[in-house]
Amino acid sequence: MIREIILPLVKYFTPFNVFTYLTFRGAFAALTTLLICFLFGEKTIKFLYKLKIGQSIREDGPATHLVKKGTPTMGGIFIILSVVTAMLLWGDLQNKTVWIIMGAFLAFGTIGFIDDFLKVTRHNSAGLPAWVKLAGQFAVAITIVIILYFIGDENTTVLYIPFFKNPVIDMGWVWIPFAVLLIVGESNAVNFSDGLDGLLAGLLIIVFLTLAVLTYVTGRVDFSEYLGIPYVPQAGELTVFCLAAAGACVGFLWFNAHPAEVFMGDVGSLSLGGVIAVISLITKKEILILVIGGVFVLEIASVIIQVASFKLRKKRVFKMAPIHHHYELSGWPETKTVIRFWILGGLFAIIALSTLKIQ
Repeated sequence: MIREIILPLVKYFTPFNVFTYLTFRGAFAALTTLLICFLFGEKTIKFLYKLKIGQSIREDGPATHLVKKGTPTMGGIFIILSVVTAMLLWGDLQNKTVWIIMGAFLAFGTIGFIDDFLKVTRHNSAGLPAWVKLAGQFAVAITIVIILYFIGDENTTVLYIPFFKNPVIDMGWVWIPFAVLLIVGESNAVNFSDGLDGLLAGLLIIVFLTLAVLTYVTGRVDFSEYLGIPYVPQAGELTVFCLAAAGACVGFLWFNAHPAEVFMGDVGSLSLGGVIAVISLITKKEILILVIGGVFVLEIASVIIQVASFKLRKKRVFKMAPIHHHYELSGWPETKTVIRFWILGGLFAIIALSTLKIQ
């Protein structure tokens, strides 16, 4: 919005040309979300308290978590609202990828909101039935992927793998189910990672800052040619979204750090997880996102292994899944577990960025 208002004035005052720069608008989008979270975060938490929107705690989890019962959840609402506000102010609203990302963001957020709302109104950890929740995620994912498929070009269905300069294979129509599974899988992987104070918010900051770098270089023909990565003309605008999301997660972490005053809830984790996958599809980083979000992959893999092992062998591999709870029950304090997982997330991000020139 600001960009559209200011640009016609450039001919009268050339310094306004700064509003065309992605880095400038991205930085101010991050500041906007951060400021919104700081200004309205505490008020939102008090409002959630009044509505008695408190988190239910699993009784089979670590005993130290029982004191968290009743802590307000659905804090992801002010992440969504702050990011949407920032994008309306600083984003290029004529860029179609912006609207695709925003649509996915709000759609997954709606599913998460319904799930959270049912949990808090029923006062237990059972929200939407698993099949309903998954059906909703698949419906949104299929819609987004079909849109990307039909508005894309010949590069849409090709698959790139880190360390390989050229695409490995053109997946054709098989790309559609592949992309759908990636979105649903990433959304749930991020959701599983939300279990300790500050854990998910910190990991998401790392992921979105990494994606901000990738979207920026992918959207510039000179940088993408130099690095040997696919050039996606409209992907650069997603840098603004990534920085806005990173700023929102920093603002949320202010209140979510141990001991947490508010939890993100599915409304935040599902929406942010889904949008990460969509960004990877647009920028042709479908495989690389598994490296960037390596911690998320470990979290969902631990759940799959635990469930499969128990069903097939009647034995558990971990003391509790997702894996961050396993380490808690092994004696790691919550804060130490969180910081160590942040460090691991940072290492995955560094590895992912290092692949850019090794092509």
